[in-house]
Formats: sequence, structure tokens, C-alpha cells
Amino acid sequence: MADQITPEGLEALKAELAELEGPARREIAERIKTAREWGDLKENSEYHDAKNDQAFLETKIARLTERLRNAEVVKDTAPGKVGVGSSVELRDDGSGKTVSYRIVGATEANLAEGKLSAESPMAQAILGREKGDTAVVRAPSGERRFVIADVR
Repeated sequence: MADQITPEGLEALKAELAELEGPARREIAERIKTAREWGDLKENSEYHDAKNDQAFLETKIARLTERLRNAEVVKDTAPGKVGVGSSVELRDDGSGKTVSYRIVGATEANLAEGKLSAESPMAQAILGREKGDTAVVRAPSGERRFVIADVR
């Protein structure tokens, strides 16, 4: 199954993979080489730490490679409609508070940066809607209504 990703997310993923496959691999290989020179590998904690770090790095590279292989870059949605890649401003109908999000693929999501997963209940409630529409989001505390104040 393809994972939706924005063009920016795809570039960030490629950059991270390049960093891990290049400088990070070389740094660990150098640590292993240096630790080997210290002698007996059975009791060489630096060597074992470096080998463990190498295993974690290779696992991470494999996961990122798989994500890249399964990535489906989203195309621009219809103008004015909420889609993956859209920036939206939502006004809570109850409190009047406004929040802003960028709708992104699940692997790019980061609420601290305002990036909301397209698979989240909030995004599911607003995908395909337009400015001025009201969306109902089911939350643990009950239903909440949001007005789409802006879509970019």
C-alpha cells in the first residue's frame, strides 16, 4: 500500500537517507576500525557499542528505503479544497479558538510543527471540504465542530 507524502516530505526523506548512507555509515565504520585496533574484541565495549550502533543504522536505512519505495507523492488538490499538502485554518465553533495545520502524509506528521496526519480524525473530517464548511470531529470528549476559515 502506498504512503502519501508531500513533495517536501519526499525530499526530506531522501536527504535523511543520503546522510545515513554516507556520513553516518562512514563514522560508524571508523569507530569499528578504531575499536578493533585496541585488541581483544571479546571485552572491547567500544567495539560492541559501535557494532550495535551499526545494526540500528542499517535497520533505519532499510526502513527509510522501504518508505521511499512505497511513497506516493500527492498532487495538488483542487483549488480551495482541503487535501494532502493543504494548509488550513480552523476555528473551533465552541471556543472560537483558531488553529492552523498543514495536512501531510502519516510519516511526515508532527503536531509541534503544525503538520497533521491525513489519517487523523481531524484531517479525515476536513479532507475534500472548502473554506466556510463546517466539519464535525469525533473526539473522546464528544463531538466538536470546526469551521474551515481558510485553505491554502
